[in-house]
Amino acid sequence: MPKELLLQVSPEIASSENLLKDFLAKQIKVSPNEIQHFSILKRSIDARQKAIKINLKVSIYLKGENFVEQKIQLPNYTNVSTAQEVVVVGAGPAGLFAALQLIELGLKPIVIERGKEVRGRRRDLKAINVDHLVNEDSNYCFGEGGAGTYSDGKLYTRSKKRGDVTRILELLVGFGASEDILIEAHPHIGTNKLPQIIQDIREKIIACGGHVLFETRVTDILIKNNEVCGIVTQNGDTILANKIILATGHSARDIFELLDRKKIFIEAKPFALGVRAEHPQSLIDSIQYSCDYRGEHLPPAPYSIVKQVGGRGMYSFCMCPGGVIAPCATSPGEVVTNGWSPSKRDQVTANSGIVIELKLEDFKPFAQFGALAGMEFQKSIEQKSWHLAGQTQKVPAQRMVDFTQNKVSTLIPKTSYVPGTTSVEMGQVFPGFLSQILRDGFSEFGKSMRGYLTNEAILHAPESRTSSPVRIPRDDKTLEHLQIIGLYPCGEGAGYAGGIISAAIDGEKCALKIGELLKP
Repeated sequence: MPKELLLQVSPEIASSENLLKDFLAKQIKVSPNEIQHFSILKRSIDARQKAIKINLKVSIYLKGENFVEQKIQLPNYTNVSTAQEVVVVGAGPAGLFAALQLIELGLKPIVIERGKEVRGRRRDLKAINVDHLVNEDSNYCFGEGGAGTYSDGKLYTRSKKRGDVTRILELLVGFGASEDILIEAHPHIGTNKLPQIIQDIREKIIACGGHVLFETRVTDILIKNNEVCGIVTQNGDTILANKIILATGHSARDIFELLDRKKIFIEAKPFALGVRAEHPQSLIDSIQYSCDYRGEHLPPAPYSIVKQVGGRGMYSFCMCPGGVIAPCATSPGEVVTNGWSPSKRDQVTANSGIVIELKLEDFKPFAQFGALAGMEFQKSIEQKSWHLAGQTQKVPAQRMVDFTQNKVSTLIPKTSYVPGTTSVEMGQVFPGFLSQILRDGFSEFGKSMRGYLTNEAILHAPESRTSSPVRIPRDDKTLEHLQIIGLYPCGEGAGYAGGIISAAIDGEKCALKIGELLKP
């Protein structure tokens, strides 16, 4: 039987296989030559003390013990080309993992995606960054892989109750992700590596007889006697189906409007909104690691911070060490920010959304829009920011200390946000109560993280797509819409997930419920 140890080691030892092997040998009082194999099962960083340590859980096999290397294998996906069809609307993580699960169940997925395939999206991302042109169907939010493909690739979820996180991680490894994601406390793939993984998933779906239709936007959902019977695309084509997984993401406003127009029950949902703050990565390293230089054995430091300010939660969101800020508008006439990191997290800046919890009462000025009141509130901030920054994809920006002091920044340095910035007093962007909470909150952040409150930090506005402003209600047991039989609201867009992992899990859950009804 292998020995399992929980231990703390220095970053130098953790980063060297030979040093770690010698350390393990001393712990179990054997010669290093007696160790046949060791595996790291879990890894995390403990930066609470000045001497930073790496927490490890390690499995050790000595010579003579039965060690068999086990590789992650994909499930035995069978050919479903002649099986019963299920329509999956959206090729983000919820839709793709729903499609894979349907294939496992012997059902044929028809995946419908409004955007382009993962490689084709790149031209449209260049257009928004360089030419300030927004393609409403192909951008950072829409296209193969959804918002996660070109945003960041974080793979952790705060809620372990959602489902089998390990299964999703192992599937990603099976499709080409590094096995490191199975052991890291906060696993991350990186936006440079995700596209190939997403493409491989799509190719597997097609190889098994499923269909994936790109540049195909759903314009209507066909319903008869409160039961779905198909969808209509922008070209007027009809695809018949009595089971539809609706996995369109948190920015598919046209779908929310369609459901509202058809009197299909939806409801406004609170979300969070704020700014994206960018610091030099070296500054965040010095704060988090309590050192002038982090050295070669530690990764760029992340941070996570939560405060109660003015009776509301204000917190960091989607923090990107060694990352950049990206333009994530989905329509002309608006600006939106988000962040991402490459796999090596080797950019010189760190950024994070800093957002404030909103309440349904905040949407009262938009009450005439009913269930879409939160979405209209969100749009108003994005459109105002577009006007204030010059009606391009430049965004309003301000130095952090200047913002807390209500001072317009006289000079905004070049940031990682490629389309550029315009110096704006950020109080013009948000309602007064939100601006004041942000000002007070940054002062509180500065007390907890000495050095965080600095004019070296540049605020970009707005960070507004943290989660869906709408929930599409469903039955807790069947996962069907409360009103429409055969319609399965799914993932972030429906209000049931908050990231790649939780969205993938929700996609699988919806597919499994359909499988219970359509057993081949």
